[in-house]
Amino acid sequence: MREHGYAVTVTWTGDRGEGTASYRSYGRDHSIRADGKRHAIDGSSDRTFHGDADRWNPEELVIAALAQCHMLSYLHVAADAGVVVTGYVDAASGTLETRADSSGALVEAVLRPVVTIAAGSPEVADALHARAAELCFIANSVAFPVRHEPRTVLAG
Repeated sequence: MREHGYAVTVTWTGDRGEGTASYRSYGRDHSIRADGKRHAIDGSSDRTFHGDADRWNPEELVIAALAQCHMLSYLHVAADAGVVVTGYVDAASGTLETRADSSGALVEAVLRPVVTIAAGSPEVADALHARAAELCFIANSVAFPVRHEPRTVLAG
């Protein structure tokens, strides 16, 4: 087994002059950076939790990571299987449940990839999603189910 390390820096930028004097006195804005990346990710909390709706929230980033990971795993297994993918779009979603004590958890993600293929069997292309799901590092790391509702389209 090999290990790979990843490091990011999250910097809170939401001090409005009085820090966290009260729950509403501070902004949830922050910046996510990593060495070697040209662009930061502007983050906040969900609007429901007094965040900035124009910025990415952690829940969206988890769903995006799942969708990215599945896509990259899928492209790998498709190439190995001789399925030529020419397009891939995923309208992924997730569900967060909150509790009375202010805790909560993501309880489900649904990936809905629409894969366009130029060569290969549509049946094989559909079946490859199961193998991609097995290979996805992020899906293997979360404590909630990740469902797949794929659709394959023939190019042209």
